[in-house]
Amino acid sequence: MCQSYKMETIDQDLAQVLMSADEIWTIVFQFFENIAAPGWRQNQVIILIVLALMAWFLSGPVVTYIERRVRAREGWSKWQLRAIVQIKRRMGLILFVAFSGSVYLVMREVTWPSRSYLIGLVSQIALVWLLIAYLGRLVRNRFLRRSVVWAMWIYATLYLVGLHDEVAEGLDGLAFELGTFRLSLLTLILAAVMVGALVTGARIVSGAMAASIRRNEDISPSMQVLAVKAVQIVLYGCAFFIGVRLVGLDLTGLAVLSGAIGVGLGFGLQKVVSNLVSGVIILLDKSIKPGDVISLGETFGWIETLGARYASVVTRDGKEYLIPNEDLITGQVVNWSHSNEFVRLDIYFGTSYGCDPHMVRKLSIEAAKGVERVLTSRPPVCHIVGFGDSSVDYILRFWITDPTGGLTNIRGNVYLALWDTFKANDISIPFPQREVRVLGEGVHQVLPEDTEESR
Repeated sequence: MCQSYKMETIDQDLAQVLMSADEIWTIVFQFFENIAAPGWRQNQVIILIVLALMAWFLSGPVVTYIERRVRAREGWSKWQLRAIVQIKRRMGLILFVAFSGSVYLVMREVTWPSRSYLIGLVSQIALVWLLIAYLGRLVRNRFLRRSVVWAMWIYATLYLVGLHDEVAEGLDGLAFELGTFRLSLLTLILAAVMVGALVTGARIVSGAMAASIRRNEDISPSMQVLAVKAVQIVLYGCAFFIGVRLVGLDLTGLAVLSGAIGVGLGFGLQKVVSNLVSGVIILLDKSIKPGDVISLGETFGWIETLGARYASVVTRDGKEYLIPNEDLITGQVVNWSHSNEFVRLDIYFGTSYGCDPHMVRKLSIEAAKGVERVLTSRPPVCHIVGFGDSSVDYILRFWITDPTGGLTNIRGNVYLALWDTFKANDISIPFPQREVRVLGEGVHQVLPEDTEESR
């Protein structure tokens, strides 16, 4: 009984869809049949073709003139240049809208409205298409932008020609039903359009709020990132649920299915969720923030950005490492600039026993002070750390405040300054020397194996 009822319902929906399609085909066929017949409708079609050809031929010279004016003037901002590029791309459509609109206004005043109805309709469609094309630039994703623009073009055209009701009935007839839950193709399209529009609006608002938060110097960099992420999550979440509710889509019927999907996603996306939670913890405890210089294993660099899933670490050689947030929580991380910006560096060297150690320490400190980037507010210090086999061993410690400028290069500069200073003051740096003596030159001893029999 239940199965026969479902089959009957499917047959009714299919018949409704076929009836709507037949009505649309009849209207379209009658429209083209009226255009083919001699009369004012055919004349309007000819006028529209002529106006389209004029717009196409004149678009080239107009674009050339605009390019010449832009090159002659300097100081254009980035948004102005982008707007000019979009105008150049759609110059033909802009001219057609201007020509057809002007002709429609003139014909409406000098002749009967029915003799300019088709021109006015095409002019309105072209104008709406032009506006949709420009509004579609608000969507960043290229595929999503094209999908939204084409969907809006189709809907606007059907609405202006009066076929949107028939098409809506046909799309609403293609539905999937599960108990009290009903999901039609029309509902999906409306949900996608509403959610896309709301998400685009949320992106614009979140971008403006993010820029305002980043300009506030009273908020620390880590709290800025956390505030921006929180705003984005709230706005995008509200946009999704509001869009779904506006189209009347009830999600309670999918509670069991969504629960099963949630459990599966929970097992499959453990690492993703772990990285998301770790990112929030990092932002809350402020252990790492943008601009900090860190060491993680063999990676040494500074935090460029903190994302929801990873942290971007840029090294001195230009490489950018995307380190998962979980590794920054569970692993050992050396933060060179966590509580302050001062970084102490140590270098080791040795001098011969014939050199005065007091003089060596004094010259070493003076040499380090003369190196750029070495702080004089925290003066370098030099200590004896031991008596080696052939040298007196020293350690020289100095401070810097810009580890992002590199550590190897500053150490190399200090070593070079020590070399120059020691050379100018006759301080010798010892190195291992060995004397090799060769005994019994010219004597050849024949081993027992070295005989004719052994050969």
